[in-house]
Amino acid sequence: MAQHGEWNQTHHQMTKPSILILCTGNSCRSHLAEGILRAVAGDILDVHSAGYVHPLGIQVMKEIDIDISAHHSKHMNDFLKQDIETVVTVCGNADQACPMFPGQVNRHHWGFDDPAHATGTEEEKLAVFRRVRDEIRRVFTAYAYGRRDQLKAAK
Repeated sequence: MAQHGEWNQTHHQMTKPSILILCTGNSCRSHLAEGILRAVAGDILDVHSAGYVHPLGIQVMKEIDIDISAHHSKHMNDFLKQDIETVVTVCGNADQACPMFPGQVNRHHWGFDDPAHATGTEEEKLAVFRRVRDEIRRVFTAYAYGRRDQLKAAK
């Protein structure tokens, strides 16, 4: 039952499953994914990310009305003492380097290009950030719908 949340006797409410999105290197994919997943499923999932916050990532997220400007860079080790239900890695290196977290039930790896490596003019770099943002949005929105379907089925 842990994968659908647990009843918290103290607060008389369901606790939301914690999702940790990881990315290593000088990239912002995890923060793009966190912002998107929190926007579409923050009511049913407690979403966190570790990785770097890139200024162009903040800019392209604002274009879809998601503000990640308050996000800050975190290391995956910051979460080792938290009860993480699902870990999602969004770059190849994070998948290799990722430890198991206490209480972890699920692990997913969905790799995306690193927009921080984009070259060219500002507009060319933004085009790469937008493409990666849109790819992340498709995958994480589908994931959110799947989690909602799981919750409905469990009731």
